[in-house]
Amino acid sequence: MVNTHLAAAAGMLGWLLIERKRAGHATTLGAASGAVAGLVAITPCAGFVGGASPLIIGAIAGVLCYAALGLKSKFNFDDSLDVIAVHLIGGIIGTILLGLFASTDVNEGGFDGLFYGGGAELLIDQTVAAVAVLAYSFVVTFIIAKVIDSTMGLRVEAVAERTGLDQSQHAESAYQA
Repeated sequence: MVNTHLAAAAGMLGWLLIERKRAGHATTLGAASGAVAGLVAITPCAGFVGGASPLIIGAIAGVLCYAALGLKSKFNFDDSLDVIAVHLIGGIIGTILLGLFASTDVNEGGFDGLFYGGGAELLIDQTVAAVAVLAYSFVVTFIIAKVIDSTMGLRVEAVAERTGLDQSQHAESAYQA
């Protein structure tokens, strides 16, 4: 059984260490994001890795997901919840790292990863699977977005966005000023 709490703790620690080094301080939002990054990365590995592997996978995910935050500003993503940095990148990391850390000692029905004598076959298969899912998801999402954009639009008008969606779309306010 995979110790998901170990991956979450290592993800949090990895995120906080790199955040402190780069930004000069660690944040509670960073702690939560790092824990989620560790959980996202260990999910594809669940049932196939054991020992110290969840710690290593979680730590790698925490560091790389934090580093992926730079993609948001570089590519001008509208991603207020850091879904791309945490879930997309974390999922890819976990999927590929399974090819390194999988062990038949944990699951006899699985395969050994590169670090457990299984060679590079599982690593290559996992990488191909990650790329295929990424490509498929991009194409299908792009088609859905184009259909929505042609019928009702993907974004509200700039004035409505500046006013706030609670007020402009729902005529409500979440908080009293």
